[in-house]
Amino acid sequence: MIVDTILQTKGTTVYTLRDSDTLADAVAMLNTHNIGAVVIVGAGETVKGILSERDIVRQLGKNPATALAQSIGACMTRSVVTCDRSTAIAEVMERMTHRRVRHMPVVDADRLIGIVSIGDVVKLKIEEVEHEAEVLREYIAS
Repeated sequence: MIVDTILQTKGTTVYTLRDSDTLADAVAMLNTHNIGAVVIVGAGETVKGILSERDIVRQLGKNPATALAQSIGACMTRSVVTCDRSTAIAEVMERMTHRRVRHMPVVDADRLIGIVSIGDVVKLKIEEVEHEAEVLREYIAS
């Protein structure tokens, strides 16, 4: 299984903001779309960073009175872990576990083309196990 398997099912919609936008803009987007992270892009839809719920909570913990007025650029994670359409799901799981991230932008020639979450990966793995169990049941029954 590869990342493209997930993108074919969930689509390639990614919610993005610019690093000059504020945390308030990000909070509004996260709430509106019921998502856990927003990708920060630059010219040509290149990935500049990612801002997760965790990043926002950290800022609120440091300075609750002014946190939402801060620019995303001051708070985002800049060392973004990415993958491409052909990356194996096992590799995505390993990267997410090792780097302790829950969202991974999918890029093609440095251009953002999608995003996968830990939930997407777990859902795919569960479907894979269920399919294998069904095949075994059919084999045993025949």
